[in-house]
Amino acid sequence: MRIASAAALGALSLAGLFGLVTWHALESQEVAVLTTRTADGTARTTRVWVARREGALWIEAATPERAWYVDVLRDPRLQLQIEARTVEARAAPVPGEDGHREIRRLLREKYGWADAWVGLLQDTSRSVAVRVVAEP
Repeated sequence: MRIASAAALGALSLAGLFGLVTWHALESQEVAVLTTRTADGTARTTRVWVARREGALWIEAATPERAWYVDVLRDPRLQLQIEARTVEARAAPVPGEDGHREIRRLLREKYGWADAWVGLLQDTSRSVAVRVVAEP
């Protein structure tokens, strides 16, 4: 009985550590709140990593089936909140291999070990880059 309890405690500790490292990877660096609209007009909020290149903001849809990405394909208007600032913007998807390689490079450079950790949990081989264009 004592061995089983120790094994259960060890497994629980490992699961807790895994969860803590994953949370830290996802949330310890800059995270933006993306708001899109569903087909029925309901607001959908999603936490996303954001990168900057040549004065523009870039985000990644880990797969083309991501709900928020489907939203912006239908209606490219969105809001992006970074820290205390909210930007009204339009999504400009950059599908294809060039966009994929660029967003992966940008996120890897910015988020480092966290990007590598999340890459163990989420297959981004079909990810899509999205350029966020602020509206005047």
